[in-house]
Amino acid sequence: MTLASYGLKEQGWKATEFGLVFSTMGFASLIMPTLFGIIADKWNAKYVYAISHLLYGATMCFLPLINNPIPFFVVLLIAMCFYMPTIGLNNAIGFDILKSEGKDPTKDFPPIRVWGTVGFIVAMWIINYVTKGLELGPGVKFGLGASIKVSFIISAIGAFCLSLYSFILLPKTIKIEEYSEKQSWIDKLGLRAFILFKQKKMAIFFIFSLLLGCALQLTNAYGDIFLQDANVFPETDYIYQLSTIILSISQISEALFILAIPFFMKKFGIKKVMLLSMFAWVLRFGLYGCVDNSPFGFGLIVLSCIIYGMAFDFFNISGALFVEKNVDSKIQSSAQGVFMLMTNGIGAVLGSNIAGWVVNYFTKEKAGVIVNGQPTYLIHWNLPDIPNVWFVFAAYALVVAILFALIFKYKHNPDEIGDIKH
Repeated sequence: MTLASYGLKEQGWKATEFGLVFSTMGFASLIMPTLFGIIADKWNAKYVYAISHLLYGATMCFLPLINNPIPFFVVLLIAMCFYMPTIGLNNAIGFDILKSEGKDPTKDFPPIRVWGTVGFIVAMWIINYVTKGLELGPGVKFGLGASIKVSFIISAIGAFCLSLYSFILLPKTIKIEEYSEKQSWIDKLGLRAFILFKQKKMAIFFIFSLLLGCALQLTNAYGDIFLQDANVFPETDYIYQLSTIILSISQISEALFILAIPFFMKKFGIKKVMLLSMFAWVLRFGLYGCVDNSPFGFGLIVLSCIIYGMAFDFFNISGALFVEKNVDSKIQSSAQGVFMLMTNGIGAVLGSNIAGWVVNYFTKEKAGVIVNGQPTYLIHWNLPDIPNVWFVFAAYALVVAILFALIFKYKHNPDEIGDIKH
């Protein structure tokens, strides 16, 4: 969330130099989640998950030592190659454990998954406190004002703890013995999940996952730097100084909407739930387009953050549950990897590049203060053009929603989902 502020403000890199950094998650998701999912299906998801976090944490420790954008991009890309597979593996492991205990993942997974969002909220508040310094009054200061580099170390420590926890406490999940000795070359290479594209329903689902994935990274990439543009919000303003904490309202909302997923999935089915997500993205971007430096504008920011919870959860979590319901258990990890490939891989790469073009079209790069003897280069949002940036994103989400409503055919069967107890 604070990566743009780190590169453009703290390090003073040009936006053109730093632009590729936003696509590291996308590039890493093109291959790694599917590859690691295949390995997990063949070996054991628990160990692949733990080793991935261990290697991710080790790589993150090098980022604070780098002061050049190109090596920074390379090291962060390596870190993301280890991290991005863990999202799909987390889903596959959770589903497998729940099913082994006779539980229904659709209603029992969201109350567990919500704690990941709680962790996100805690991380955002910690980073905001550590890296910002807001004068609340004479002699009263909120925050330590440290370098954003500290966030990389905090991330690494979290990864090491999770890796150790996974090695010791997670039960074994997918077993090699589940596979028959006679396998086709497709099975041996772990490509069975890609055969899902032969099914019209799954192919359409994955294509729209890609299209909606284009929208997922936009506010993550540009939301914080937008709230920290002094042209819009003065540096002494609470919105500027507490931008990361304000954006954490999105994750608080996400935590609440996760708990509502079982009800919505049973009541409306995957198609209507995903449509709700898509129209929520339209509102998310549209409200940002109406923001200004006023109490009303602040209210719009908060409302947009609340809507984000529905936009993210009803697509990301419900989509993973849809894959789990429609895929053989033997290829769960690789199937979740394919889902990640389409959303956080191809979708994110396309989305970040298209978003970059839109932002560059409506904004300008201007030299700012001197950092380490070099002028900083900040994205400056031209006040008359701010609505245009976000309204373009809103229009895109609206087109995707309409096409999804017309093309994706899925007959909802409420009996597929057990009784909702949450």
